[in-house]
Amino acid sequence: MKTLFPLGLLLAGLTFSTTSCSDKPSTGSQTAADGHDHDHAAEAGAAHSGEHQYTCPMHPEVVSNEPGKCPKCGMNLEHTDGANNDGKTYRMVFSSQPAQPTAGQPVTLSFLPQIEGQEKAPVPLAVVHEKKMHLIIVSKDLSEFFHEHPEFTADGKYNVPFTFKTGGDYVLYQDYQPEGGAHQLGRQQLTVAGTKKAPVKFTKDQMRWQKDGYEAVLSFDKSVKVGQPLALQVNISRNGQPVTNLDNYLGALGHMVIISEDTEKYLHVHPGDAGTSRGPSVGFQTGFEQAGVYRVFLQFNHGGKSIPPTSP
Repeated sequence: MKTLFPLGLLLAGLTFSTTSCSDKPSTGSQTAADGHDHDHAAEAGAAHSGEHQYTCPMHPEVVSNEPGKCPKCGMNLEHTDGANNDGKTYRMVFSSQPAQPTAGQPVTLSFLPQIEGQEKAPVPLAVVHEKKMHLIIVSKDLSEFFHEHPEFTADGKYNVPFTFKTGGDYVLYQDYQPEGGAHQLGRQQLTVAGTKKAPVKFTKDQMRWQKDGYEAVLSFDKSVKVGQPLALQVNISRNGQPVTNLDNYLGALGHMVIISEDTEKYLHVHPGDAGTSRGPSVGFQTGFEQAGVYRVFLQFNHGGKSIPPTSP
């Protein structure tokens, strides 16, 4: 039986900016503390009494009374009729051992899901894209990116060993879904002791990335503006030849994370239905509710060899 190892390719060189549509009124959306873009207009227009509800499994604030695709991540809306809205408020409690991480020294990062008002109650997590928790670690300047999967322990925590390469400020995101509940996003900021590197400032669009013979080129179907659905496409080649034999990575042809320059906006985007295609083009769908500079991080699986997602 062949074991597939993820070929994690970080598109750290892909940066783009969004602009506001001057002739389009504000949608009235706002950003919640967990980093999700919550569209209250969409919630207000959700299914009326007696109608079916379809919800995005990654963005539960996206609700429709008919099937379709999520405008934020491109995933198919699931028929829930509100079943995933369990009325509970979740939070993720973070700790580390040692309490003060230091660059170059191993640390255990721990995450404990809780229900507000029921802090002692266990919170079992559902398996989403083959894992119960997806931990995204980025440096505050977005020049470093890591994708980890904490493992469940007997004390109810999810732990992962990690070693930071440099000191400085980092942001931790946890993608998870309690069983019977909606998708959640935890977010914490962490300062790592040790020698810091000079921060990277991204000042122009970078739509092409190259490393280890691979090249990935990002494109959009239209100008990137706030408030409109967008189709993203990444064309992947190796040594100048199209890659046509991609394997699934965590249950999908590719995984894309998009983070705003201030790290407040976070989108986890998945490919659309590729049919029998295994590359070189991988398509995604998303949308943006705020203008600014964003960085794109893509992971995919190719060739049966492991290349961990690392900074450039």
